[in-house]
Amino acid sequence: MFKHLAASLTLVALAAGASAQTVSQRQVGSATLSGVPEIPADVREAVQRYQNSRAAQFEDWLPDGSMLIATRFGATQQLHHVAKPGATRTQITFGAEPIASATVIPGTDRFVMTRDTGGDEWFQLYTRGLTGTAQQLTQAGTRNGSPVFSKDGSLLAWARATKGSAAYTILGIDPKAGGTPRTLYQADGAVGPSDIAPDKSRLIFVRNLSNREDQLFELDLATGEARRIAPKAAAAVYQEPRYLPGGKTLIAISDQGSDTRQLVEIDLATGTQRVLTPGLKWDVESYDLTDDGRVLAYAVNEDGFSRVVVQDRITRRALPQPTLPKGVLTALMFSPDGKQLAIGLTSATSAGDVWSWNVDGGELTRWTTSELGDLDPAQLAEPELIRFKSFDGLSVPAFVYRPKGVPAGTRTPVIIDIHGGPEAQTRPIWNYGAQYFADVLKATVILPNVRGSDGYGKRYLNLDNAEKREDSVKDIGALLDWVGRQPTLDASRVAVYGQSYGGYMSLAAMTHYSDRLVGGVERYGISNWITFLERTEAYRRDNRRAEYGDERNPKMRAVLERISPITSVNRIKKPMLVMQGANDPRVPQLESDQVVEKLRANGNETWYVLFADEGHGFLKKPNNDLRREVETVFLRRLFDQPPR
Repeated sequence: MFKHLAASLTLVALAAGASAQTVSQRQVGSATLSGVPEIPADVREAVQRYQNSRAAQFEDWLPDGSMLIATRFGATQQLHHVAKPGATRTQITFGAEPIASATVIPGTDRFVMTRDTGGDEWFQLYTRGLTGTAQQLTQAGTRNGSPVFSKDGSLLAWARATKGSAAYTILGIDPKAGGTPRTLYQADGAVGPSDIAPDKSRLIFVRNLSNREDQLFELDLATGEARRIAPKAAAAVYQEPRYLPGGKTLIAISDQGSDTRQLVEIDLATGTQRVLTPGLKWDVESYDLTDDGRVLAYAVNEDGFSRVVVQDRITRRALPQPTLPKGVLTALMFSPDGKQLAIGLTSATSAGDVWSWNVDGGELTRWTTSELGDLDPAQLAEPELIRFKSFDGLSVPAFVYRPKGVPAGTRTPVIIDIHGGPEAQTRPIWNYGAQYFADVLKATVILPNVRGSDGYGKRYLNLDNAEKREDSVKDIGALLDWVGRQPTLDASRVAVYGQSYGGYMSLAAMTHYSDRLVGGVERYGISNWITFLERTEAYRRDNRRAEYGDERNPKMRAVLERISPITSVNRIKKPMLVMQGANDPRVPQLESDQVVEKLRANGNETWYVLFADEGHGFLKKPNNDLRREVETVFLRRLFDQPPR
């Protein structure tokens, strides 16, 4: 495989030959580095100070009241057992690949876990217990997800996709008895089971048309017939639909008839909807309720920060409320007996930990205390929430990390870090990259939530759709204007930085504002909308067309060609760093290969790092360490000029 990757990069270097560039190439672990200089020892040392933090991610409760926790051990995230608050995290899994998730089989100490290979996202399901080996449930070469259980644990249902096809299959099996999974339903589109009725006669599944529209269906497990719920309702998002006791109504998160996402009850027979959280100005981001349906907990995303509410679902009476550190929710789940509520939380100065809330006693108990490595939380930056006006008067929010210890009157360099998605949201989580750049490079790091970002309502989310795609790029131009007005920021030393869709934004910003930027970093970004839509994996292609536009439509194809960074790559006159995972199913390697080739052919200094064992995101610690080292050397060179 390494020979193939090296040959691919050699071709890139040869293509740039006309510009008289000499591109060095070497192998470091699984990565091929092209045009990248050696990493100084001081950079490696600085990186390690920030790369050794570990988070505790709550996965599920076990019947005895203990927890399954995911945390990094060595190079990858693995499962651990925590018997009680403050107890040792006992490692359960020891694989070379990271564990993506784990769900306990009700009434047992066994669980189903999800894992892929080399970041390829062709996830497999495995069953195992706290001891022993894992047994694979699923077929190699397929993608499996959305596992849900019946209340008694005798039925497991999940969704399967196959290579080269947009079709999905919902499968079922008794995980206790084993055997061969049976087909419950097949669909020509992305579907995933969400809940199984108390009597196991029916199943709720969601058909995902785009990040803005879902459809709800109920499947009769005896006949195999699916019925759409509320077929005449306007397009809306439906998240986490579940049966309420009795099986005649559902509870779900939806933006039906609202600009924001609310918690609703839906009558299965009529499709009528009742709002449980009236008057909220922000999105409900997550919820859970006890098995008897009486106690409800939900979290609200208020300008990026999470607020947890606990109440009686029937009377809507507020119950004792947990007072939590200011941060962002990572988990919310009642214990099987309904007495404890697990709450996962991360913040700007905490990698992420787990608490439990005693519903009756009103007591908050911390279960884990995660490590920040060599870092002192008191010395970390607290992000400041700011807003700036864009070209059309739109107010755009951003989180700003400012370096400490900068002499008065000094203008700092700036890194504009743009999130992916596109329908994601930068939030004040543990962002060790922003903390690192603020400390080591003494740069101000700005993370904008440009139009099209989640968390600010449906209208804001739709402001960058299809032909309006480049309006979000103009938001970066407005942010550059804002930077120029700040007395502590150096507008002559601004770099743009992003991954996935944020990688596209980085490339696009460089084509529009190269004269105002010193360079750009992009990881697995979209360089050509046409080739991306034609080559992203088949199981997600229609979903992406719904967001970005359908390249098969001649009119839309012309728009996509015009706004593709590859079309205007000759406008980029500053250095670029490009990184890619060879196994990426979302943004294939071609997207990085072709932009590197074009940049070098134009004589532009371009560094390229290709990881053979990663996909859409770098999940293995040695790879993430190297990635940060290369970024540091690159950005330090860009900023290596006296401040104004």
